[in-house]
Amino acid sequence: MDTILQAFALVFDFKVLGVMLASALFGLFVGSIPGLTATMAAALLIPFTFFMDPVPAIAAIVTTVAMAIFAGDIPGALLRIPGTPASAAYCDEAYAMTRKGKAETALGISLVCSAIGGIFGSLILAMTAPALAEFAIKFSSFEYFWLACLGLSCAVVVSSGSTLKSFVSLLLGLFIATIGIDITAGHPRFTFGSVEMMGGISFIPAMIGMFAISEVMRFIASPENQQAAPQQATKHVFRGLGGILSKYKLNVARGGFIGAVVGILPGAGSDIAAWIAFAMSKRFSKEPEKFGTGHPEGLVDAGTANNAGLAGAWIPALVFGIPGDSITAIVIGVLYMKGMNPGPTVFMNQPELIQAVFIVFFLANLALLPLGFLAIRLSRNILRVPRHVLIPIILMFCVVGAFAINNTVFGISVMLFMGVLAYIMESNGFPVAPTILGIVLGSMLESNFMSSMIKADGEFSGFFSRPIAATLGVIVILIWVIPLVRLIINQLRKPRLA
Repeated sequence: MDTILQAFALVFDFKVLGVMLASALFGLFVGSIPGLTATMAAALLIPFTFFMDPVPAIAAIVTTVAMAIFAGDIPGALLRIPGTPASAAYCDEAYAMTRKGKAETALGISLVCSAIGGIFGSLILAMTAPALAEFAIKFSSFEYFWLACLGLSCAVVVSSGSTLKSFVSLLLGLFIATIGIDITAGHPRFTFGSVEMMGGISFIPAMIGMFAISEVMRFIASPENQQAAPQQATKHVFRGLGGILSKYKLNVARGGFIGAVVGILPGAGSDIAAWIAFAMSKRFSKEPEKFGTGHPEGLVDAGTANNAGLAGAWIPALVFGIPGDSITAIVIGVLYMKGMNPGPTVFMNQPELIQAVFIVFFLANLALLPLGFLAIRLSRNILRVPRHVLIPIILMFCVVGAFAINNTVFGISVMLFMGVLAYIMESNGFPVAPTILGIVLGSMLESNFMSSMIKADGEFSGFFSRPIAATLGVIVILIWVIPLVRLIINQLRKPRLA
């Protein structure tokens, strides 16, 4: 009880609440601008978190992202341009409602379902993370090695697009993670005599580049992102919502559950949760023929799922140090910077900070209702902000964030290089998330592999010598083998079909 009271005292501080309010407005603004994403909003916050204590720093990111994910629905419903990728799944459906004169209903469903989904995901986070942490305290290097393999494998399997391209993207991330001094033997690797590169590639400048700079490049290169402001009325967004939510209450529960579960999978995140929830909604709907004509059912499922996925992604990040999505990859960097090293020990050593994170999640999602309503009312003005004003401000935040990590120009160089690399990758269908996971988990994978090999005297059987490690190892190997077996079976069947 003392821990919870301490956590409440940490959160309900004027400074923290002020940071949350400012972050909420920032998140709503960024999310409402087509082409800018919630991940970019989190990346742009990094330079500000340098000057904050752990709780306001985490509160800023949680609040910004929760707001930005919802705000992405506003241009999706009014202009048919999703503000963030998490809104893309149901953008057409929401816009179809707008064309039928139901923009207020579409935005109201998105707002209320986002808040419900966020609170549902927060409940799952608060209930499961401490229990998992107690279990994870028994883990050794063998279990962490397999967990890192599981995270990397899931990132490839669940990533959108080609599995082969996701695998290539992952290998690129693992290669970048090897740059610097060998953690076991102490030899420099791929440093080319550069003193800065001996310290490795810091993943915060890399993430700012891959998420923010690449999006700025896409934003500039896509003229369709600059659209006329909408003319739809947005005053009565809550009218008639009671009946809709009552009719689709099971969809709300299903969307929240899917969002939380998919969010836990490393590399999945809110985007994939929304797509899966929308597909499930159509598959099990009693009126599937209405989908695509402005039917609210899919919005209820997917709108709930994408915000529930946010909290779900924090479970592996806090308990194991494995990011559930690109946003929690940034969060892990901030946690290390603030001395809250992710893993089961943070639940024992700093329980008040963990409880404060849970409270922040609930508070941010409750604040979504009034602030989201305000954003809907102001949407016409937000969508009128000219691009030539926005881009220089974003670039300035990126440069400051990359420079402030080590106070060197090398961080800016890393940011720019990774930004161009990410832009080229995504332009050619290579997802960026597996690369980020490779950079974040590469050192964890290598250090736990080397520690395990030393403990096992070089015997690979040591990786299956403990029950939990053996179970995780079998799961990982099945994830690797099953797609290959399916591929071979399909290849063998082809001549017969021909």
